[in-house]
Amino acid sequence: MEEKKINERESIEIITSMIASTKAKYLGSGNIMLMWGYLVTTISILVWALLATTHHNAWNWLWFAIPLAGCPATIVMGRKEQRVNGVITCFDKITSRMWTLFGISEIALTIVCLAFAFFGGVNSWISMLVYSLLLAPGLEIVQGLIFKENSLVCGGVAGLLIGVITICCVTGGIPLVANWYMPLFILAWVCMMIIPGHIINSKAKKR
Repeated sequence: MEEKKINERESIEIITSMIASTKAKYLGSGNIMLMWGYLVTTISILVWALLATTHHNAWNWLWFAIPLAGCPATIVMGRKEQRVNGVITCFDKITSRMWTLFGISEIALTIVCLAFAFFGGVNSWISMLVYSLLLAPGLEIVQGLIFKENSLVCGGVAGLLIGVITICCVTGGIPLVANWYMPLFILAWVCMMIIPGHIINSKAKKR
């Protein structure tokens, strides 16, 4: 049986349709963004408060609660949305794989930081802040541009700006003191995840 050849116009229509389909589903899945936004914000405030009141750096281990709680929750919520949305397009897969790559790279960086700490006595945890506030906003901006969602673009730009400030402080030898940096870090995640998540859900309810 001879395969049907697709011309340029049909190819563009197919791609446009897949983008529209993914956008429609993505605009209804702000809950995962909200989960990560509120999780990171809550843990950040908790760590900040405990460090300020007790002055014990051991409370920094609470940061590990973020991936331990967030990763399983993402898998469960993702499977639930997949059952609701049905068919998966190539753009769904691209979106999913981008954030999966981000998660895997964060885990790899965590392992490296642990190795530096235990075997070399070197504190390299600041690299986690720099990395997360450069790559995550970048991915969000790309998504926002693809799906033409301004809340993602603006949120990503805000997060990226704070990431740039972070890396400038690190390279310039300016200590990231909790009293002024933690509110900035929290603001980044509010802009990147919480505000866009609510906007996306609000748009989904109106459709």
